[in-house]
Amino acid sequence: MNAPIPQSVVQQVTAQDLKALPLIQKWVSFASVSRDSNLPLIDWTQAYLESLGLECHRTYDDTRQKANLWATLPARDGQMLHNGIVLSGHTDVVPVDGQAWDTDPFEAVIKDDRLWGRGVTDMKSFGATALMMVPELLKRKLKRPVHLAFSYDEEVGCIGVRRLIADIVDKGFKPAGCIVGEPTGMQVVIAHKGKHAYKTTVQGFEAHSSLTPLGVNAVEIACEFVAHLKFMHQHLKANGPFDPIYDVPYTTVHTGVINGGTALNIIPRLCEVTWEIRHHHLNTPEDLFAKAKAFADAMIPAMQSVAPDTGISHELKSVLPNFNTAPDSEIAQLCFHSSDLDPAKGTGKVSFGTEAALFHQAGVPTIVCGPGFIAQAHQPNEWVSLEQLAWCERFMRRLADQLCVS
Repeated sequence: MNAPIPQSVVQQVTAQDLKALPLIQKWVSFASVSRDSNLPLIDWTQAYLESLGLECHRTYDDTRQKANLWATLPARDGQMLHNGIVLSGHTDVVPVDGQAWDTDPFEAVIKDDRLWGRGVTDMKSFGATALMMVPELLKRKLKRPVHLAFSYDEEVGCIGVRRLIADIVDKGFKPAGCIVGEPTGMQVVIAHKGKHAYKTTVQGFEAHSSLTPLGVNAVEIACEFVAHLKFMHQHLKANGPFDPIYDVPYTTVHTGVINGGTALNIIPRLCEVTWEIRHHHLNTPEDLFAKAKAFADAMIPAMQSVAPDTGISHELKSVLPNFNTAPDSEIAQLCFHSSDLDPAKGTGKVSFGTEAALFHQAGVPTIVCGPGFIAQAHQPNEWVSLEQLAWCERFMRRLADQLCVS
């Protein structure tokens, strides 16, 4: 399974820089797609950590077919609860169904100075690299605890980590900072946007399509609503407010799914629209939703003049908060001093959401920093460069220099 490292990469990095490769390949071999159980990966990881003398804790989903894993490397004085640093990552990956892969997606292989496989970027490489560091951290003796947090179902709404955070709070853990290893090109990211996801349901009135005045066409009304969402997005794109540090510097409004209608000759009775707002700190999602709702509400009187039982309703499906960690915070400074990148180039902010916001919301200052780039995530032939993996290992070792006695 361990392919030779190409000479072009050997010239840039050393074998020590790629020590985590076997563990990354092991993690990728577990097909922990979100719809399936992640317990085989969790079982293996817990056995690995327990073989090194660590105590592990699990929190399960309601079916007990998925689990989070929490493990603590204690400080040299035995202290475990306070002032620790969390290394966090999710164990689930997105499906490969229907994607054209050139390699087995669940066998991480080296080709063309890259490591290919599902999850190598999003985000098993970071988790496996953290595991690789455990023996070294234990040997060198820690001045403060280090916690490992591995979650389930991040890809379907950051579900598992919510139980993990509730559990560690209940147990009295009070970490001083957290690093979530999502792909940032190893840039220190101090903020990401929040997301509010909605389902808007248009309740129309059925009639034969030859008698259109007698019906209320739910699909057409839903399309008017979607067109208004697009107008809102274009207004934000043109007028802001803008935060230029973000990769997309304005708040976005996006429609993802439309379902409606039963047959061509029936005026559709029902149509559902699933849409989202991804906002930075300069916009309030509640205000933007209110504008969308006001547009929908204005269409209802005309609908009910034809059929009184018609209408438009909205359901908030999920919320992921945004977060913003101060660049002069301790966790940010730890990451700056561990990074290969020049801090003078500034910090990053990203539009995609992560579990960082939930740690931050729980009072744990959090940074996002990990190997690879989000553009490779969720794609067929997902890959991460070996150089990025080397940067991640060097980051971990410099972090260890700051956290360890020797």
